[in-house]
Amino acid sequence: MVGDVLNMNSAGNKRIVLIVACLSSFLTPFMGSSINIALPSIGHEFAMDAIMLNWVATSYILASAMFLLPFGRGADIYGRKRIFLIGIAIFSVTSLLAALSTNVCMLITVRILQGLGSAMIFATGVAILTSVFPLGERGKALGISVASVYLGLSLGPFLGGALTEHFGWRSIFLVTVPVGIFVLYLTARRIEGEWAESRGEKLDLTGSAIYSITLVGLMYGFSRLPSSTGILMIIFGILGFGGFLLWETRVRNPLIDLGLFQKEKTFAFSNLAALIHYSATFAIVFLLSLCLQYLKGMSAQQAGLVLVVQPLVMAVFSPVAGMLSDRIEPRIVASLGMSITACGIFLLIFLNESSRIPYIMSCLIIIGFGFALFSSPNTNAIMSSVEKKFYGVASGVLATMRLVGQMMSMGIAMMLFAIYIGRVQISPQNYDSLLTSTRTAFIIFVILCFFGIFASLARGSMHNRTSDN
Repeated sequence: MVGDVLNMNSAGNKRIVLIVACLSSFLTPFMGSSINIALPSIGHEFAMDAIMLNWVATSYILASAMFLLPFGRGADIYGRKRIFLIGIAIFSVTSLLAALSTNVCMLITVRILQGLGSAMIFATGVAILTSVFPLGERGKALGISVASVYLGLSLGPFLGGALTEHFGWRSIFLVTVPVGIFVLYLTARRIEGEWAESRGEKLDLTGSAIYSITLVGLMYGFSRLPSSTGILMIIFGILGFGGFLLWETRVRNPLIDLGLFQKEKTFAFSNLAALIHYSATFAIVFLLSLCLQYLKGMSAQQAGLVLVVQPLVMAVFSPVAGMLSDRIEPRIVASLGMSITACGIFLLIFLNESSRIPYIMSCLIIIGFGFALFSSPNTNAIMSSVEKKFYGVASGVLATMRLVGQMMSMGIAMMLFAIYIGRVQISPQNYDSLLTSTRTAFIIFVILCFFGIFASLARGSMHNRTSDN
């Protein structure tokens, strides 16, 4: 089998894989958090309304979510390293093209292609890492990788704000190009072996199409609310998801083995918890970025310095949480993290134009600490609950839960913008509507976290497993 290449799990290969995983884990969240800070500047240059402004961020997430499962399954069949390489190449090229965008249509189109490349990275990075590190070392390695995600989120607001203020928003895309090229070199020339435990099986193209169209229908529906078209598109998306599940139970080589959810309680509830947690947290930075710059009159750099607090706390505590999950049941650590996150979001419900910056930063510190306690243990639980041949699918499902959750979080924000603000540019005349939208979103997010705590607790024990998969 290709996955049995000599020395591919050697100490040297482990180090290179961890470096590549960390760099790629840094790139994509850095891009997302940087762009959130730059949105007001982008909106001003292209005269974009509130809904279109949301689409600049959401189009990337939507494309990533659409292609994650197909590429996760494809990586198991054709090789995880191969798919990862293609993804890094696409991400690097589209970053350059985004910097050269001349209008909003070009920018959003390139962002969609960038999301496709990110899907390849998301679907394979954790799977390769899990393939190389055994169970006893996996939690620490995943914790370091997750810390890289949060480091990207941390530096994103700060560097993104500074770059936007001094060099313009296009510079955010340009700085990621050399990093992408370096990751491409390391992966192609320094990582030994390949991993393709499902080689020879077929990719479910029909299921992939149904799944992708369903997600597009849902997000387009959110953007068209409260019109009848929006409601119909959301209904179409829900029905499409049901059709996708039905198809997957009948096809010989499904895009996702639903048996993993039926047989593995830990896998099912850990993924559900991840979906809920990301749905309740991702849009927080997006909403606060707009509030700080519009309502508080901050510059992009000043807003970035405030928002950097949450991911910085996440980066510091994620490795610790990962190591804890190697010793303590992940459901305990992750459930505690979800509860702490809910407390931080609850405090943000009382946000208003006179709220002091230290209060906002304190809320973000609480959310960041809760997020750190949740994410690494939850990832460890998911990847350790399946056999090696399903690592690519499990990685793809996990990344899909993350990105679909992020997409739903932005969808909630988009829906509230459509209801309270409408298709107009954000201006002092609708600042009250922006604040109402933001506070309503935080109420919804707290409710989601409440249900997520029960999903996290219901996953069952992992440490009764005595051997690696």
